[in-house]
Amino acid sequence: MRDRWLSPRALFLHLLMLVWLAGCLTLGWWQISRAADGNALSFLYAIEWPVFGLSGVAVWWLVLHTKAATPLEREERRLFEEQRRAEAQAMKRRPEEEDADLKAYNDYLAALEEADESAETMRIEREETR
Repeated sequence: MRDRWLSPRALFLHLLMLVWLAGCLTLGWWQISRAADGNALSFLYAIEWPVFGLSGVAVWWLVLHTKAATPLEREERRLFEEQRRAEAQAMKRRPEEEDADLKAYNDYLAALEEADESAETMRIEREETR
């Protein structure tokens, strides 16, 4: 528990959260004074800045309570990422291997394009003979 609340990282997070919260509340108060002077849009900002401040408190709490990965977990993640990279590289080296359904669909599209081109050519020839 002491490491969570009193470690150098935690103390830095506490300081950062206090600065963030003070800044958001100050800016919210500033927007209230602007709204009182007649700036109607500032009413929205007067609500928005405290919400940002509370969001910062939520992030502070989550970061403080996030458990660091163990060396074993980091090693497992590294091995998983290496495996995925190797699989991706292997797939890049074999582009000629095409799924049968994809090949059939690509052939169908090519046939449609040829039919469209021949129909366009026939239309142009008819227009030229007129």
